[in-house]
Amino acid sequence: MTLGLSLSPQHRVYAGFAIYSFAMGNIFPRLPDIKHAMGVEDGTLGLSLIGTPIGTLTALTLATPLLERVGFRRALLALIPLVALAYAIAVHAPGPLALFLMLFPVGLMIGSVEIMLNVEADRTEFLLKRRIMNRAHSFWSMGFFGAGLFGAALGHLGVSPQLHLAVVVPMVAISMALFLGGYQPAPARFASTGDKAPTFARPTLPILVLVAVTLSAMLMEGASIDWSAIYMRTVFEAGPFVAGFTVALFAFSQATTRFFADSFVDRHSPSGVARVLLACMAAGVLMVFLSPSPLLSMLGFALLGIGTSALFPLAISAAAQRTDRPAAINVAALSQISFVAFLLGPPLLGFVSDHWGIRSAFGIGIPFIALSLLTAGALGRRAPSEKPTSTSNEASGLARRKIPARTGEA
Repeated sequence: MTLGLSLSPQHRVYAGFAIYSFAMGNIFPRLPDIKHAMGVEDGTLGLSLIGTPIGTLTALTLATPLLERVGFRRALLALIPLVALAYAIAVHAPGPLALFLMLFPVGLMIGSVEIMLNVEADRTEFLLKRRIMNRAHSFWSMGFFGAGLFGAALGHLGVSPQLHLAVVVPMVAISMALFLGGYQPAPARFASTGDKAPTFARPTLPILVLVAVTLSAMLMEGASIDWSAIYMRTVFEAGPFVAGFTVALFAFSQATTRFFADSFVDRHSPSGVARVLLACMAAGVLMVFLSPSPLLSMLGFALLGIGTSALFPLAISAAAQRTDRPAAINVAALSQISFVAFLLGPPLLGFVSDHWGIRSAFGIGIPFIALSLLTAGALGRRAPSEKPTSTSNEASGLARRKIPARTGEA
């Protein structure tokens, strides 16, 4: 007898992404309150937040064999509620060093969940013989949108971050029992080649060009998640609801774009779609950097959500289609470097904020967007009717087993 609702395999994947992002997303609308309670500057808070990416990178590199031994079902059902619990404990940290140390195990859990959910989405794609990866990551953004709204509402009501994060724990546990109680891992994808992504894949010059395409999206997505609420509180003295709603708005626009991204990529060239997304991102950065009003800044964050939505999966496809060496190696090299930028960039932007103001922490994205525009042609001009090759799909699957990303690989 199985527990929970009877859902199709892809709907269980969607639910897993949404619940996981809700579990991890509730802390971000409350970062202004946590910063104020500690009495620290942005740079110090940024150093504290690095505990999570260090733990995540550690897990992404080392956790796969352990997870396979434990079993994805047991590990996933336990770790997602534990992410919520670990965050609820971490917000009791009395100072920045304690917060750093308490966020490291959170990062270990997040990295492990990233591996399992992305592998499960990849295997489910193979089982169903159709793409679900971008849509799965749109549900990640939807869960984050829900976390932003919930955090905004509780902040507006004056609920402390400690009580807020404590309330999230049973919500996540009940949701897991309801939607994933009957979860059984999809069968492993059949590997037609012997390619295996190494622990670290050396990037070639063409892969470094693709990294340049993705850098702006990775940096601006992480910056918007980590710093948008603090930006609204610092620049406009906005209340907790407006600050939290800004986080939710970014996630909503990103989720909506990701939900429909696959059909746009099928109809237009990858480089053309990328340039449109980069134009949206550039407009969003300029609005946030120069905005005289909260409303214009919120529109800027919405445009950042659109702009950051699908650049990484386009680069993944381009890397997989290269023929200079095994596709899995190229995809792994791109994923590893880009994911480091995604995780480590936003916390380090706290130092930019300390020295030049928090607007500059977003304005620094402008030269990275220019770099991405200059290199976007590397994504190729695949005809709309052209289907991804089996080698390309298999390489993406191998890479996701090693270095998954929150940006929604296609």
